[in-house]
Amino acid sequence: MSLESRGSVQGKKMPPGLKQSRFIQVVTLEDSMAVRCGDFHPNGKLFAVGSNSKSLHICQTPDLSSIQPSTHHPAPPTILSRHPKHHKGSIYCLSWAPTGSLLATGSNDKTIKLIRVTEEDDPGHTVETVLPIHDGTVRDLCFLSGAGSPLLVSGGAGDCQVYVTDCTTTSVVQVKTGHTEHILSVYSWGEGSQVFVSGSQDKTVRFWDTRTRGCVQMVSYEGREQENMDFVAGSPVSSCCVDPTGRLLVSGHEDASCVLYDIRGQRFLQSFSVHSSDVRSVRLSPSSFYLLSASYDRTMVLTDLQGNLTNPLPSVEVASHMDKVITGRWHPHHCSF
Repeated sequence: MSLESRGSVQGKKMPPGLKQSRFIQVVTLEDSMAVRCGDFHPNGKLFAVGSNSKSLHICQTPDLSSIQPSTHHPAPPTILSRHPKHHKGSIYCLSWAPTGSLLATGSNDKTIKLIRVTEEDDPGHTVETVLPIHDGTVRDLCFLSGAGSPLLVSGGAGDCQVYVTDCTTTSVVQVKTGHTEHILSVYSWGEGSQVFVSGSQDKTVRFWDTRTRGCVQMVSYEGREQENMDFVAGSPVSSCCVDPTGRLLVSGHEDASCVLYDIRGQRFLQSFSVHSSDVRSVRLSPSSFYLLSASYDRTMVLTDLQGNLTNPLPSVEVASHMDKVITGRWHPHHCSF
């Protein structure tokens, strides 16, 4: 099956098609200031939320099987653990370790905090570790999966470097250099993979491997055209992600565009715009057949990536907020976000 033709997998139950897609608001967590980040625990039973109020909340994911769409009204989630003033500044990003026993948060106070959750049923029992390794705002975090000590990847403003930290020893084991502007996104994929990507205001996405030195591949979005495709994108990369096979790179940009890139073929597939302002978050669904994008235009859009990726892609607005949308994350097992 070529990358251009991503049909549904035989025998695999897929979420309903876009024409039948109906997402309802299940829970609402309100904060005194802007909510900047959120993510689900790997088992899907918990989710964490960080905000400009410096507070971190760990909440219980509601039982979606009991939801009745026709009669349901959104309510506040069950908060299992509150961490007020968790950082000295706004919480810009957070990420769960693959095992779920570790939660990392990054802030404009230039630090990363690690919370070790000792009891899954009571996330309030935690031990904190502070990592003061950045000289600017920590914009994004991700963990590398695999055996051994958990490795945390982080990037942000300041020195434009990507850091790889051993979370057991809390020491930096690698520093990746090459970006020339602030790093806005980092992402890892694949069980046991040592490869990750970073997206930057320098209009590039760079691929890194912890087993080698330097950048192993770079995708530049500096304005260009490609044969058989009208493509011009010279905009900073706000967010990026890769499908589990490592074949498709998706990036969201400040010019409101989303771009699909064939990693193995090293070619752009298409650039499309389903938003009217900066795209701040792009994430593929667990099946990788749907793309969820969040934008400063206050909307979240679902784009169908099944079929030929060089053809126009159907999309639909699935949620909206009263203000800018900064982050969108899929539940690891369900068609919910």
